[in-house]
Parts: sequence; C-alpha cells; structure tokens
Amino acid sequence: MAATNRPLANRILIGLVLGSVAGLATLLLGRTSPGALEFMRQVSTQVLDPVGQVFLRMLFFVVIPLVFASLAAGVVQLGRLDKLGPLAGRTFTLFFLNMSIGVALGLIMMNLLQPGGRLEPAAKERLLQEFGGAAQKHIANSATTPQMNLATLVEMFMPKNLFGAVVGHTNTTLGDVLPLILFAILVGAVGTQLAEEKRRKLQETLELVSELMTGIVHFALRLAPYAVPAMIYSVIVKIGVDILLALGVFALGCIAVLLLHLFGTMSLWLKFWTDRRPRDFFRDIRAVLITAFSTSSSNATLPAALDCARETLRFRPSVAGFVLPLGTTMNMSGTALYEGCVVLFVAQVFGIELSVAQQITLLLLAVLSAVAVAGIPGASLPLIAGLLATFNVPPEGIGIVLGVDRLLDMVRTMTNVGSDIVTTAVVDAQETRAEARAARR
Repeated sequence: MAATNRPLANRILIGLVLGSVAGLATLLLGRTSPGALEFMRQVSTQVLDPVGQVFLRMLFFVVIPLVFASLAAGVVQLGRLDKLGPLAGRTFTLFFLNMSIGVALGLIMMNLLQPGGRLEPAAKERLLQEFGGAAQKHIANSATTPQMNLATLVEMFMPKNLFGAVVGHTNTTLGDVLPLILFAILVGAVGTQLAEEKRRKLQETLELVSELMTGIVHFALRLAPYAVPAMIYSVIVKIGVDILLALGVFALGCIAVLLLHLFGTMSLWLKFWTDRRPRDFFRDIRAVLITAFSTSSSNATLPAALDCARETLRFRPSVAGFVLPLGTTMNMSGTALYEGCVVLFVAQVFGIELSVAQQITLLLLAVLSAVAVAGIPGASLPLIAGLLATFNVPPEGIGIVLGVDRLLDMVRTMTNVGSDIVTTAVVDAQETRAEARAARR
C-alpha cells in the first residue's frame, strides 16, 4: 500500500474499531433486551451482509484473471530461461528458500497458537450456518478425502478439463486455482522462448491485464471503510466476542513471527553466509526498514534500499542493481508468510483441519501467490480468497481478517524489504567467493 493510501488504511482501521464497539454494545444491550439483539441480527443479515458481499464479490471477480496474468507475466519477465546465469540462479534459489522458511514459520506458529481454535463450539456452529456450505461439505467429507499421493497431485494440478476446473461448477463458488497456477507458469515459461518482440508484446499484454484487475481491486478497496465495519459488526452480533479475541491472538502471532523471520532467520543467514555482524547490519539498514514500515510499499522503499546497499553497505553495483529490483517484485517472504497464516487461521475458525500434506501444498502455493502479487498493490486479497477456495474454506472468511490486514501490512512490508537486503548481502558474498575461486585456478 503506497503512502498516498494511508488515509484509506486509517479509515479502514477506524471502521474496524467502530464496528467492533458497536457490535459489543449491541451484545451488552442484548443481555437486557434479547429482542433488540435479535432485531439487529436480522438487520445484519438483510442489510449489512449484502454491503460486505458487494466488496467481497468485487475481489472474487478478479481472482482468476489476476492469478493467471500476474504469475505468467512474472515468469515472462525473466527473459530466456537458459541464459539467466549463475547470479540469477543463486538469487532465485535464495528467494525461494527465504519465502519457504517464512511460510513454514508462520504455519508452525498457527499450529502452536491455534488462534482460530479459541472459538467455542457454539460460535463455530453459528459461523458454519452463516457462511457455511463449503465448510460443512468439507467437514462432512473429511473422512473420505483421498490420501495425498502422486495420482492425487496429478489430478489436483492437471485436470482433464482445465477450463471447467478453473471456471467452477456453479456461480456461487470459485474455481480451482491449482491448475490455473500451473497453466500460468507453463505459459510464462514458453513465453520466455519467444522472439524478443513477441515476448515483449506478451509481457505487455499480461501486465495490462494485471493492471486492469488491480484497478478493480482499487475500486473494491474504496468500499472497504464501509464494508469492514458492516462485516465485523455482523460477525460480532451473530457469533459473539470470541471472534475478536481470536482475531487479536492471530494479529499478535503474525507480528511476532514476521519479526522472528526478519531478525532471526535473516540474522542466521548473515552469520553463516556472509562476514557481516547481524547487529551492525540491521543498524545500517534501520532507515530503510523505517521507510518500509511507514509507507507499507516495497516499491516506494526501493530507492532508499538501493542507496543504502551501494553507499552504506558497499555491495557491488551489479549485484545490488540486479537483486534488489527483482526482490522488490519477487522476494516477498512477509507476504507469503501472511498468506499461509490467513488461510490456516480462517480454516481453524471454521473448524476445518488441514492435514500435513495440505499444509505443505499451502506452503508452495503461498510462495507462488506471493510472487504473483508482487508489485501489485492490494492484489493479495483476491489471491488469498483463491487459496481459501482451493482448500474448501469459505472465501468469505477473508472478511474476518480484513480489518487487521492493513495494520499487519506495515510489518510484512518491512519484512519483505529487510529480507531483500539480506538476500543481496548473501548473493554479494557468494559472488565474491566465486570470483576468488576462479582467480586461484
């Protein structure tokens, strides 16, 4: 989220607070006047829920084209796959490792804290009744779910009817995102092999589609200051105060694990793969981290990051100029971590248990989704909805976390940018060692 959108973020947070306070006040009123509480529940169902649905449906509209266009464009922009060279190989390996570790930490935290599991059984039952077809169907069929094996993976990622799987069977459900992701990667990979002019046209077309879908997301976000209080009020008066407690634990857990990844995992990278002291390193990039935190925009922070990398940290310009701009659009460990946490949290809220194999699949998809949404403000919301649908979790559940999403955006952007600079440090050290080995031969 760019700095110019901070007033929108503030209005969303204010809406979250107002909706929560109003919901709590209604619950208190319901203790002395049950009829008033029941009336407001009816108002929520008939008036407030449709307002929230307008916002959510606009996000759902763009899931399929945005996933395809942004991920395919991200692959196409790499250029010729067979000419990326050792520098790119090291960079992309570290990108994938960084994001995978981040998501794994997030999933471990969610499994330990179980913030979504703090709801009382009665509250979960009301949630299932409210949002529930997909969740109830998943729970009912959990005993007959096929075990994860090679044949199951082939069926998940490569259905016989790609169009039918992606579009979905009814107008009330999202289609499967897994085969769409694979298809987008294949299109992007083949696109890199086209002649330069054709490759450029393909990339421009895909980026145009992404830009159009992002525009729709921005339209939706204009409704967020009104939809968020409506949705949180409706959930509170129908479910109770438990949902706020669970949301608070979720937000604190996310912040803790984001900071752990940035200052813990990245410190280990610096210690074992470079000659730099973590404490001194993070002191040197403090201004960049503050910029990322205050603007919530990796793109807005890139000039400061490049200046710090070249002038303060003294990275070689060729490495900083390659890794940092690419990392700004691809190395999104904070975003990937957050996406995995949201999916697991909402699944817990609805009482849906994801197996170890499903969580491993979630890890891989969160990494791919983070790459796909890189550089596209606000696009993570529809992609998270697509991940929820992939695991048979009601996508409407994203409305539960929407209010704190803006608050967590600052922390995960800081994690993204800090990880980019650390990755640049590691690549710079590896390049130096590789040149030294070549010189000795």
